Amino acid sequence: MAEDNGKTKYYMLMEELKKDIVSGKRKPGDRLPSENELSSSCHVSRHTVRKALSILEQEGFIEAEHGRGTFVSRKAGGKKGSGNIAVITTYLSDYIFPRLIQGIDRVLTAEGYSIILKNTGNSRRREIKCLEEILEKDIDGLIIEPSKSEIMCRHKGLYDKLDFYRIPYVFIQGYYDQMKDKPHILMDDRMGGYLVTKHLLDLGHKHILGIFKADDSQGKDRHKGYVKALQEAEMLYDPDMVIWFHTEDRLAKPSSILTYMLEKGGPIDGIVCYNDQIALEIIKTIEESGRSVPEDISVTGYDNSFIAENGKVKMTTIAHPQERLGAVAAELLLEKMNGISDEESKVERILKPELVVRESCRDRREKT
Repeated sequence: MAEDNGKTKYYMLMEELKKDIVSGKRKPGDRLPSENELSSSCHVSRHTVRKALSILEQEGFIEAEHGRGTFVSRKAGGKKGSGNIAVITTYLSDYIFPRLIQGIDRVLTAEGYSIILKNTGNSRRREIKCLEEILEKDIDGLIIEPSKSEIMCRHKGLYDKLDFYRIPYVFIQGYYDQMKDKPHILMDDRMGGYLVTKHLLDLGHKHILGIFKADDSQGKDRHKGYVKALQEAEMLYDPDMVIWFHTEDRLAKPSSILTYMLEKGGPIDGIVCYNDQIALEIIKTIEESGRSVPEDISVTGYDNSFIAENGKVKMTTIAHPQERLGAVAAELLLEKMNGISDEESKVERILKPELVVRESCRDRREKT
């Protein structure tokens, strides 16, 4: 076994054995080959084998019995029938999440399940902690919104452990690229970004700034929709007319860069925002600069949250089917828990966005 892509031999052997265990090729209670047998068949030293087995034992995939050998852990598939479903979202208390959770709860409660609710604050570290905590509990399934889904997942081993325990899980509002074959429910965010940008273009806007989140897949896809609308309108894409931000700097970076751009006097007549929360801060920034919305600059949001409907300026935005998305995720999880295969039910389900037109956008077309 040669080293590949910088991975050590023991790590590659560990991954190979784990894959056999997670896939069910090696079943709970199966005896693994001895260290000598693995050393011979894999063409590695016993030291390499011992390190690989040590990692698997630490992670709970195998258990050594003195005088008998090493066996696949008998815990696999042993956490069924608890009546508990774990739900992990990035946030809980505000914005679109209460209604999303209502949709999940409505479907699962009707089937007799109770929900264990956790949130990550869109932090990878907290996601790891949440997953570790639920793996210690008796749960039958998991619905999870991944944290910073555009960045490679470095804790895939925890998801492998869910597979090992035969606990089905469904991603909502994004997924990690390494697990794109897992069931997931998404908004068509590319289409959503396209619709708000096209709306501004149709109203005669020529200088449209885009503000997008860099560390989740929604931001990436909404940006793609923005680019597509500009291309269709034969407008030149200008990277200097795009502000990228991350979770940690979301409260400061978009507004501070926009302030700088407005002070420089750059031509901006419309702004496509990542979501309604960002749009609210952008409207404040525009007003603080002595300009107004929509008279000077039109602004669009995304999600059709209470912010969009009840703010000082009612926002043009994209309707997010929050409750329906939660319900569809719960229904898909129930299918997986009932043993319906990926061939029988779609692994990917995408909900279509709808444009909601309000007063935050001005018609700039010349009247004849």
